[in-house]
Amino acid sequence: MAHVLVINSSISGDKGQSTQLSQQFLASLPSGFSTETLDLVQDSYPHLTMAEMGAWMTPESDRSDEQKALAALSDNAIAQIQKADAIVIGVPMYNFGVPSQLKAYFDRLARAGITFKYTEAGPVGLLQDKPVFIFATRGGFYQGTAMDSQTPFVSAFLNFIGLKDLNFIYAEGLNMGPESAEKALTAAKARIAELAPAVAA
Repeated sequence: MAHVLVINSSISGDKGQSTQLSQQFLASLPSGFSTETLDLVQDSYPHLTMAEMGAWMTPESDRSDEQKALAALSDNAIAQIQKADAIVIGVPMYNFGVPSQLKAYFDRLARAGITFKYTEAGPVGLLQDKPVFIFATRGGFYQGTAMDSQTPFVSAFLNFIGLKDLNFIYAEGLNMGPESAEKALTAAKARIAELAPAVAA
C-alpha cells in the first residue's frame, strides 16, 4: 500500500486553493493508499533557534528533557518524510515567497548526517528519492520569471536532502478575475489527471 504524506501551508485552511487542489489530487489517486496530513498553520513549528540546533548536535544519551523535546520536532518530521512513498505539498505564494510556516518546517528537515552530508564533491542528499507533487498557487503570474522565488527555492531545498522527482502543478492568476482563476484551476486539474496515476498503490 502506498503511503502519501500531505503537507498544507495555506493560512486559509481548507478554503485555500493549494489545499483544495491537494485534496483533488488525493481524490484522483488509484485506490489502495493511506494518507497522513500535516497542517503547518494549525500545528505550526516555531522559528528555529540555536537551542534546538544544539539539541540535534548533542548525543541522544546526553540530552536533557528540554533537548529531547526540541530534537523530537525534527526527528518526527524526518520520520514522516522517510515513511512516505509520495509527498504532496501545498505552496501558496505570500509576498513573493513560501509561507513562513513551510520555511520553519523545512528547517527541521535539513539535518547533517541524517538527510544530507557534505563530501569533497559537494553536498549529497540522504533521503530515498520519491515523487513529490507541489501545488503552487499564486494570485498573479510568476512562473518562469525572475519574480518566482518559490520554484528555485523549493527545488533546491528538496534536491539538497535527496528528493529529486519533483512535479510542480501551477495555478496562477487566481486574483486576476473570475475568468483567469477558472482557466488556472482547469489547467491545474488537467495536470492532476496526468500525474495522479503515477502514484503506485
